Amino acid sequence: MAQNGGTPTLDQVAKLAGVSKATASRAINGRSKVSAKAQTAVDNAVRALGYTPNAAARSLVTRRTGSVALIVPESDERIFSDPFFARMLHLVARALREHDLQLVLLIAQPGDEEERLLQYLRGRYVDGAIVASHHRADRLAEHLSDLGLPCVFIGRPWIGAERVSYVDSDNAAAAGHAVRVLLEAGRRRIATIAGPRDMRAGHDRLDGWRRELVAAGLDADLVAYGDFTEESGAKACAELLEAAGDPGGVDGIFAASDLMAQGAMRELAARGLRVPEDVAIVGYDDLGVAERTDPPLTTLHNPIGQMVTEALRLLTEAIDAGGTGAPRRVIFVPELVRRASV
Repeated sequence: MAQNGGTPTLDQVAKLAGVSKATASRAINGRSKVSAKAQTAVDNAVRALGYTPNAAARSLVTRRTGSVALIVPESDERIFSDPFFARMLHLVARALREHDLQLVLLIAQPGDEEERLLQYLRGRYVDGAIVASHHRADRLAEHLSDLGLPCVFIGRPWIGAERVSYVDSDNAAAAGHAVRVLLEAGRRRIATIAGPRDMRAGHDRLDGWRRELVAAGLDADLVAYGDFTEESGAKACAELLEAAGDPGGVDGIFAASDLMAQGAMRELAARGLRVPEDVAIVGYDDLGVAERTDPPLTTLHNPIGQMVTEALRLLTEAIDAGGTGAPRRVIFVPELVRRASV
């Protein structure tokens, strides 16, 4: 402990470690040009004395805040009710703790809220940002690129994708896989409950569904849209069944999220239709909902954990490089999880 019971100082750490004050400072702040022997000595001295670096002084030395923003351009209600965002928030927070970084959650929708967000980011209160969920009208990729703030998007942005790094899942290929599973089960009137038209994931999953049906020589006319919620899935399913007319007009459904698939299953049950005997269903996400449906839902596993890990790796490398370097992209392939709905 510190002499006389006071707060331990950098001078005391350096003296106990047998190094200069400058070397002790570099070791504590994670900077280069410190030998392994000196680093170990300083680490041991820090533990022995209970030394805690002054955050403000450390920031002046390193020009870093030790904080990373998670930007989610969605409503509060959506973020805290959708399992995708709940899982995303949990994984990002856990990954940042492992890197000794503080999470700053920023929720902002286009308009005045977005401008306040940009003002905050211009102040450099964070070292970088991860952006999750974005819409056609969002220009966050362009804005963050203009600011020179290290950032990584989870999901390919609509605008400015060539200017930023991002990780994504191959939504179109996964949707095509879902259709093939339904085709292999003998289904020929395969509908889709698509995601929002202004979201890249919704657009790409719809595109993959359509391309696979066209390649099979089948009609791709049974489309209804939802917003990734259970209620929207039930409503979209009702629209599809009414548009198809006779009870056998739909014998398969690809839903662009498990929540929408759950809503569709509820609507089918209300109409006396059985899953999978009358209508087979494949969902997308595999974030806990699919295991609880009746019957359990066959779905595409959205690799959120892998995407978060890779996004943070790309971000920390960009921060270490001072925000320089060409944008990088990493695409993951979702895997099918077979259960009982097909």
